[in-house]
Amino acid sequence: MRKNSIKNTRINGEVLKELSNIIRGEIKDPRIHPMTSVVAVEVAPDLKSCKAYISVLGDEAAQKDTLAGLKSAEGYIRTKLAHTVNLRNTPQIRFILDQSIEYGVNMSKLINDVNKDVVREAEEEQERATDSEEL
Repeated sequence: MRKNSIKNTRINGEVLKELSNIIRGEIKDPRIHPMTSVVAVEVAPDLKSCKAYISVLGDEAAQKDTLAGLKSAEGYIRTKLAHTVNLRNTPQIRFILDQSIEYGVNMSKLINDVNKDVVREAEEEQERATDSEEL
């Protein structure tokens, strides 16, 4: 099976959905932050390994704690995944912290700040133009 085949894409989607359900509803580890989401999953073509990209809404300590909690619960998660997803092999899961959502939020904030500055400068220039016309 190739990496970008239709079958592999379908398996990635199924594993993503089930992994999200398991993390959200079945793990009771207090280290795992409640605002944890699975952003993407890449299952290897041989179905032996899987990279799960995790996003945590919180500070750096919460992210590290969540990653540690997920790594300690990997065996349980893998067992649950084996029961819900019908695959020949249940992949070994490697959790990777994904910063893309946090990066996107930060970029949006920076763009909004620049837009506010541009609007403010345009308003100030318009006020100066109306003040000079009045004189």
